[in-house]
Amino acid sequence: MKCLVLLLIFLHLTKTQLFDFRSTDSVWTWTCKNNTCQKDRVQPAGKPLSLAACKILCDPYGGLWPKPTGRVEIGKRLIPIVKGKLDKNTKNKLVRAAYRNFWNNLQKLGKLGHLKENVSKLIVSVYITDPSQNQLKLSTDESYSLKISKLSSRDISANITAATYFGARHGFETLGQLIIYDDFENSLKIISDANITDGPAYPYRGVMLDTARNFISVETIKRTIDGLAASKLNTFHWHLTDSQSFPFVSKSNPSLSKLGAYSPKDVYAPKDVADIVEYALERGVRVLPEFDAPAHVGEGWQDTDFVACFNHQPWREKCAEPPCGQFDPTKPKLYDALEGLYKDISQQYNLDMFHMGGDEVSVACWNSTPSIVEWMGKQGWGRSEDDFIKLWSYFQSNALERFDRHSHEKLPIIMWTSALTSSKHVEQFLPKDRYIIQVWTSKTDPHVTHLLRKGYRMILSNSDALYLDCGYSGWVTGGNNWCSPYKGWQQIYDNSPALYGKTNQFLGGEAALWTEQVDDTAVDSRIWPRAAALAERLWAEPANSWRAAENRMLTHRERLVNRGIKADALEPRWCRQHENNCPL
Repeated sequence: MKCLVLLLIFLHLTKTQLFDFRSTDSVWTWTCKNNTCQKDRVQPAGKPLSLAACKILCDPYGGLWPKPTGRVEIGKRLIPIVKGKLDKNTKNKLVRAAYRNFWNNLQKLGKLGHLKENVSKLIVSVYITDPSQNQLKLSTDESYSLKISKLSSRDISANITAATYFGARHGFETLGQLIIYDDFENSLKIISDANITDGPAYPYRGVMLDTARNFISVETIKRTIDGLAASKLNTFHWHLTDSQSFPFVSKSNPSLSKLGAYSPKDVYAPKDVADIVEYALERGVRVLPEFDAPAHVGEGWQDTDFVACFNHQPWREKCAEPPCGQFDPTKPKLYDALEGLYKDISQQYNLDMFHMGGDEVSVACWNSTPSIVEWMGKQGWGRSEDDFIKLWSYFQSNALERFDRHSHEKLPIIMWTSALTSSKHVEQFLPKDRYIIQVWTSKTDPHVTHLLRKGYRMILSNSDALYLDCGYSGWVTGGNNWCSPYKGWQQIYDNSPALYGKTNQFLGGEAALWTEQVDDTAVDSRIWPRAAALAERLWAEPANSWRAAENRMLTHRERLVNRGIKADALEPRWCRQHENNCPL
């Protein structure tokens, strides 16, 4: 008993030391050598430097992701800061939202101590040339400049200058990346001085997420948008519906989601769409909806006669994956239903372009549908592939005419590469001043070269580098899925529109996550941090390969995790603490 009492007294007297161990007691420090951080023992009289502090001071780009494309002048001193204020003259609602998001991200870095001395308030000022531009377009200027300097012994200023809000938002992201949490001192620290000018190489930088094969929650979609913003990607391409489910709640035709959603809870109501669109806008991201047609339709349309080959078995005879289903273009009332959908979409999304899908149309399906074959005969058409391309074009032109009725202007229309975009047909049916072609075939496909020669604008999503669902088990067969192997971040980083030669016809690129084998539990890790590799490629078009970016990539992956995104680990943590010791 006497020993127990003595032990309790000892624990009471020493509980602070036992349970309040401070990281300042670290026996390790990091030293900058040849632009990399090396782990060393703390010398008896030395003051340890945290890994986060070393990385931002040692890296020529300050650990920024993506790396800036213009001037990069970053100081070599860190200053402890606390929250200051946004310049009182800033009335722009979006800028104030960006400022809130900026500080929310900083607060996620770590638990702050109570600093009383040698701490500065951060004063942020934002200057926008055209504050009225609140819609992201392909022509939008997303460039910015950032200048950090000491105002006084108590204040440090960060001035962001941009032509538009979208550039200013990127400036906030860069500013946030130049602030670290020093875990040795439990404080936020900022670079004492910096001068950066920056802007993207390509105007379209995106991630596509399929929410039809498996339902993806609003919360997960928002985390995806957070990752886009952190990486200066600017497009969330939302593949809304497919043959497996119809989760979009249509005001014009509510039965589509009632019949086609996986459950009454697995839907996107108008309030959900409005929430996501506003959330994305504040983070400098456009929401681009896709309603795929004429193929990839089925569930939700059961009470109509608009769909041919629905759930045909064996499915491989009529479609690329189960369940089969594609529109019957000969049904006049189909276009009334589509017009209602297009009206819903135009009202709910702040559209600057629209994605009409157009992939994997099955000629075999149409050719085996007697009413379609009969209708084609009345037009004087035969049953050759060229005749079915005419039928497809008939659908496309009628669908587009209905879409245009509800758009304030003739918006750019995006379509996937297909038989309709082939060299033989594309100029006849898809005018190059209206259509943008999204390339999903391999980068060696001659199809791409033909489209370039014909002057089409394109978005690169080649499946041999940018399909993020590749490399997992098969789900309609044994073995691995069709686009295996897995695409690592290094392969994505080195994949570029510039591989086709210097051309301004590529608007940019997009990584795609199809969700046949993905749901809420895996979205984050399938997309991140690999999509960030594409982000640097499209923002900076770097001359170097992935190897030169590796240390910053590891830093950015940690940044994503700190913001609540469950990004995949890329290497053992040891490699991050011992830079340049792991790769061959």
